[in-house]
Amino acid sequence: MSDQHAEGIPSTVIPVGGTSPYEVRVGRGVVAELPDLLGPQTKKVLIVHAPPLGAKAETLRASLIERGYEALIAEVPDAEAGKRVEVAAFCWQILGQSDFTRTDAVVGLGGGATTDLAGFVAATWLRGVQLVQIPTTVLGMVDASVGGKTGINTAEGKNLVGSFYAPVGVLADLDMLDGLGRNEILAGFAEIVKAGFIAEPEILDIVEADVDRVIDPTTPEFRRVVELAIALKARVVGEDFKEAGLREILNYGHTLGHAIEHAERYQWRHGAAVSVGMVFVAELSRLAGRLSDEVVDRHRSILTSLGLPISYPAGRWQTLLATMQRDKKARAGHLRFIVLDDIARPTVLEAPDTSLLFAAYQEIGS
Repeated sequence: MSDQHAEGIPSTVIPVGGTSPYEVRVGRGVVAELPDLLGPQTKKVLIVHAPPLGAKAETLRASLIERGYEALIAEVPDAEAGKRVEVAAFCWQILGQSDFTRTDAVVGLGGGATTDLAGFVAATWLRGVQLVQIPTTVLGMVDASVGGKTGINTAEGKNLVGSFYAPVGVLADLDMLDGLGRNEILAGFAEIVKAGFIAEPEILDIVEADVDRVIDPTTPEFRRVVELAIALKARVVGEDFKEAGLREILNYGHTLGHAIEHAERYQWRHGAAVSVGMVFVAELSRLAGRLSDEVVDRHRSILTSLGLPISYPAGRWQTLLATMQRDKKARAGHLRFIVLDDIARPTVLEAPDTSLLFAAYQEIGS
C-alpha cells in the first residue's frame, strides 16, 4: 500500500498489527501527515526533542499552530542522557502545567533515546495519552520507534524501567536523514543487519553488493533495507507485543550488547555494542554446534564493511557476565541467548554453561 508524496514518489505504508494497530509510513515528506494522525479531539501537542533538532522542532510546532493546535516544545538532553527519570519528570511538569488531557498528544522527534523517553512520558501521563513517533535517525526508524517499547535507564542498567505502549502512528520521513554524518548512519545499520541475519537475507545480499550505495539515504537500496527491517519488526511485534515469545528474536546480539553499553557508561553507540554482541552470539552458536563457520565469517565481514566493531577487550568478561545476569532477558536467574541454526533460523539457547560463554568471548576478545 502506498500514497503519493514529495516529488511524486510513493510513500510506503507498513501496518503493525496487534490489539492497538497502527501504521508506519516511510517516505519523503510524510511528516506532513501528523495532523491526520492526531485526530479532531486533540487540542494540545508536546514535541519532545533533543537540542540538535531545535530548528526542526520549531518548524513542526509552527505547522501545528497553523492548523489550530496548541503546540509546546520540551527540549531534553541528547542520546542516553535524556533517558533519565529526572528528564521524564521535566516533561510531566510541562504536561501538568499545560493541562494536557487524555485526548492530547506527545510527539517524539529524534533518535531512539528521544522516542523511548517520549513514549514513556506519553504512556505514564494520565495512564496514557496519544503518541506519535517521528524518528530522525536510521536506528530510530528501524528499531526504537516501532513496536511500542518505551523506557528510561537507571544506574542498574538500560531500559529497566518502562512500558509497552503503542503509538497512534510512526512517520519515518527520510527527509529527516538528510545531512546526517556517515557515522550516524552507520550506527543504525547494526539493527538492519540483525534483521538480515534473523529473518531477511535480502538485506545481507544488498549490503554485500554495494556497501556505499546501501548507506546512502538517497538510494533505492537504502530505502529497501530500511523498509525490510521495519516490516520485519512490524510483523514480529504485531504477533507478540509484550515479548512473550516470538519478539525475543529481536534481541539477537542485544544481551551482550546491553552489557557493553552499561560497561561503557552508555558512551558507546547502541549499534556498535550490538555489532559486537552479534559476533559473540554467532560464535556461541558455532561452539554450540549450531552454526557454520561460513555464517560466522559472514557476520564479521558484513559488520566490518560497515565500519562497525567486532571485538571488545578480553579482560572485561567478568564485568560483562555479571551485568548480563542482571539483564531483564535473564529468566529465573538463567541466561537466555537468541542464537542461529542458520541465516533466518533464530532459536533460543537456554542457560548455556559459563565455560561455553567464556570460550565464545575469547573469539571476540581483543
